[in-house]
Amino acid sequence: MVRPSNGFLSALSADDYELIRAHLRTVDLPHEAVLVETGEMLRRAYFPHRGVISLVVKLAKGEHVQVAMIGRDSVLGAFSALGDSNALGTAVVLVPGTASMLDIDRLRAAADQSAGLRTRLARHGLAVYAQVQQTAGCNAAHPVESRLSRCLLQTHDLSGDYRLLLTQEAMAQMIGARRNSVSLVANTLQQANFIHYSRGHIQINNLDGLRQTACECYATVKAQYDRLLGL
Repeated sequence: MVRPSNGFLSALSADDYELIRAHLRTVDLPHEAVLVETGEMLRRAYFPHRGVISLVVKLAKGEHVQVAMIGRDSVLGAFSALGDSNALGTAVVLVPGTASMLDIDRLRAAADQSAGLRTRLARHGLAVYAQVQQTAGCNAAHPVESRLSRCLLQTHDLSGDYRLLLTQEAMAQMIGARRNSVSLVANTLQQANFIHYSRGHIQINNLDGLRQTACECYATVKAQYDRLLGL
């Protein structure tokens, strides 16, 4: 049986996959769709095939700051399936695509039956936590150009696409910077021919160039994902 093209689902054992297979539904992930707001109960888990989900913290003065991204290698709702379903942040679709969707209660029931599934959910939750932790340090200490390069590389990895729909506002949220700073840095990366940017559309032209410009946080997060998820 052909499984959906999501890293979490494809890595499940045959027995664990059978526990949830009949309950999976394929859904679209429309651009900027809000999947859950801070404080709401997360009722569905999402396993992206294409597209990227952004985890965002909303501050009192109206600022929105991205703290992590979830793409085709992972799942939104790992920790919710293991315990508290109350969302600690807002989940919004950053890059449109498709996903398999499953009610959290169904995923929790399956995890209750399988130690292997519980372990995999915990490791995916830890991988997202590692990304949150590294992002906090990165946004506090590293130059805007390095942060934007890191985020573009991560978005490419998670979506599998070289063409990204990212507005200046979205990129500002991604790296915790002002829009005018993003505009200047995006122009610098374009002049170096690492990207082509026009009206919210980004074409990545040179991954190696972005890797050289990015801070060590890109490689650090990738190493943690490789270790925790075995990808």
